[in-house]
Amino acid sequence: MTIAKRVHIVGRKNHGKTTLLCELTQWLTDHGYRVGTIKHTHHQHELDLPGKDSHRHRAAGGSPAGILSRTTSALFWDVDPNEQSDDRYAPFAPMFEKCDVVLVEGDQSSKAPRIEVWRKDVAPEPLSATDPTIRYIVTEDPVPCATTVLRRSDLASVAHAVLELAGVQHPK
Repeated sequence: MTIAKRVHIVGRKNHGKTTLLCELTQWLTDHGYRVGTIKHTHHQHELDLPGKDSHRHRAAGGSPAGILSRTTSALFWDVDPNEQSDDRYAPFAPMFEKCDVVLVEGDQSSKAPRIEVWRKDVAPEPLSATDPTIRYIVTEDPVPCATTVLRRSDLASVAHAVLELAGVQHPK
């Protein structure tokens, strides 16, 4: 099983991926859509705090190992580093099945639809200049490639593009 209706927001560091993803999430939820989000990283991170009981559960071999509180829950499991990128999303699918759309920050290697955030003052060339599978580029700058441009200042148009890529009917 995989996550349906998944759209990735990609781009190089400091181009505004997190900001755009948060603004899109707010816009979509304000318009009645249920939005799930995932932050993808290629860095090795310790998401659980060493020394805490939940971390000790994992260190002892618990996989998965969960933490459940009155307001937030998390589940940690080991991932095979050789597993294909899109296959790694499958364990998340049950948690996102009620979402209208799932926005993923990052993961340029995904086969899911991708939208790039690009700022010329940070990098002279967008990723989409050499990756024709990126569907849209979100920017206010002149674009040196054939990728369809969405103006960063027009959040509604970007949100509608996300919904279109996810195969979601709009407006809701």
